[in-house]
Amino acid sequence: MTNLEVLPPEEVCPAAHSVAGTASGPCLQLWPAREVPLGGVRAMNVSRTLPQRGLPTVGAWCFLDSFGPDRVAMSVLPHPHTGLQTVTWPLAGTIRHRDSVGSDVIVRPGELNIMTAGRGVSHSEFAVLPGGPDAEMPLQRGLQLWVALPDSDRHRAPAFEQHRDLPVVRGEGFAATVMVGSLAGTTSPATTFTPILGADISCDGPLDLPLDPDFEHAVLVLDGSVELDGRQVPPGPLGYLGTGRDRLQLVASPGTRFVLLGGEPFEEELLMWWNFVGRSHEEVAQAREDWEAQAGLTDADAASARFGLVPGHGPDAGPEAGRIPAPPLPGVPLRPRRRH
Repeated sequence: MTNLEVLPPEEVCPAAHSVAGTASGPCLQLWPAREVPLGGVRAMNVSRTLPQRGLPTVGAWCFLDSFGPDRVAMSVLPHPHTGLQTVTWPLAGTIRHRDSVGSDVIVRPGELNIMTAGRGVSHSEFAVLPGGPDAEMPLQRGLQLWVALPDSDRHRAPAFEQHRDLPVVRGEGFAATVMVGSLAGTTSPATTFTPILGADISCDGPLDLPLDPDFEHAVLVLDGSVELDGRQVPPGPLGYLGTGRDRLQLVASPGTRFVLLGGEPFEEELLMWWNFVGRSHEEVAQAREDWEAQAGLTDADAASARFGLVPGHGPDAGPEAGRIPAPPLPGVPLRPRRRH
């Protein structure tokens, strides 16, 4: 998936040890979501909880958008990524994913798409309309997450995985699907490059799960609410839990569903702009230039270029023809900004 903001700001994510107030022991901080109107063909609003000015990452998780539920069709033309993994987790509706490494798959609720951009990849995502193009658009809802790649892996070759049978931790009153990483001795098959955790948990009543105390953790309530550390956490804000917790203990209202994220505090500074995660202005600007340079190439030349070719979006593809051009860079170099 893509960040379709028309004028995306740079997001500078300092190393975890340099961000005051984070990764400093157990806590409960509620970071409000901000509504981001996305232009272009998708034309929907998303609720963004990462990155935040004062909370840029949770482990290597560096981006979290929640979209829907609504009936706006997802129609995301080919676009590029660098330096990250995209994690697509649909909650309602189905999505067709195509990419420049040759993938063409449908992902449904309960299934995970994870794409490693590495030095450069491009992909598209379109909602699937059951019953043909004249059918009513079903409800669309889901999460878009990005995982920053460490310096040792951010220039690797791109790759894609889909996992349709993820492990589930079950107990009295709860079920936790382990999307990535490990939880309570259960490990996802998804490939990751830093110690990390992502789980989708449905719960009614008390919950007590073991956590890795070396991780920092956060929860995003999707439905219902939870009482944690004596406070109510409703849907919307990201509940940052800090580090040092060896257990997740909470009480959930009936019908509660939430996402648990975690990971070792990320020790590298990131510069994020549009769909690129890099380390400097020059690196991000070069990625943008390389993507724009592909616009005038033949399919044969584009297939061997940095971001490759996403099949099925040529001039005869009707409403799926084309690509998403990169927005203009700001008139000043991308640089770290003072945090408040």
